[in-house]
Amino acid sequence: MSAAPPLALVTGGMRRLGSVIAGKLAEAGYALALSSHQDSEPDDALSETLSANETDWHAFMADLSDADAAEKLVDNVTQHFGRAPDLLVNNAAIFGQDGWTEMSAETLDAHFRVNLYSPLLLAKKLVEAAGENSVPSIVQILDQRIANPHGDQLSYTLSKQALAASVRSLASAMAGRARVNGVAPGLVIKTDEYDEAQMSRLGEMMPLHALPKPESVADAVVYLARANDTTGQIIFADGGAHLRSFERDFMHL
Repeated sequence: MSAAPPLALVTGGMRRLGSVIAGKLAEAGYALALSSHQDSEPDDALSETLSANETDWHAFMADLSDADAAEKLVDNVTQHFGRAPDLLVNNAAIFGQDGWTEMSAETLDAHFRVNLYSPLLLAKKLVEAAGENSVPSIVQILDQRIANPHGDQLSYTLSKQALAASVRSLASAMAGRARVNGVAPGLVIKTDEYDEAQMSRLGEMMPLHALPKPESVADAVVYLARANDTTGQIIFADGGAHLRSFERDFMHL
């Protein structure tokens, strides 16, 4: 009998960057547990990739602002597949628009619940479920702004800075039980706030004179998933954006 494929849990894995990461993992031979707050079906591109690779996958609904739901997610994945995930990609996040004058206990709590607490609780639960004879990989999806923060989206930025700091702390605390790394993307998928001319201008502002591709972020995740001698590291997949200090968020430039 052939061995079961490695299993990856990707939060926010149905849409946008999460779906690109999931697609790359499918191509790399992973079975997939894809969590979402509200989507039960992946986007069209990911659906085609899953079908083309005959990927064993399942969707899991989870509100990651709820600590109990975050912890139950690993249990639900383990029960469905009959084993704990070998890889956890903490991709799900919320992205608010508060500056320091709008920042409040409510904005901080909302962002830290999804962007920090749930990744930490999922990591803890995964290592417990994996047992002492397995060393799963955990990859935190960060943001290039952790290197040179500005004043926009402050609650979001603070939550991602805290998650970035957790990479080394968890890697040290979980040494021998898990590998913990991070990937910090730049602007990889535009939203409605951007037009094509602005995207072109922003690309020229990057040290590599081009905006990064979402596939580059996914490639970094796949590398770290397999890099058995690597832990506590952060890879910037951002066109070099972290090398420069931008006065405002990209949407305002």
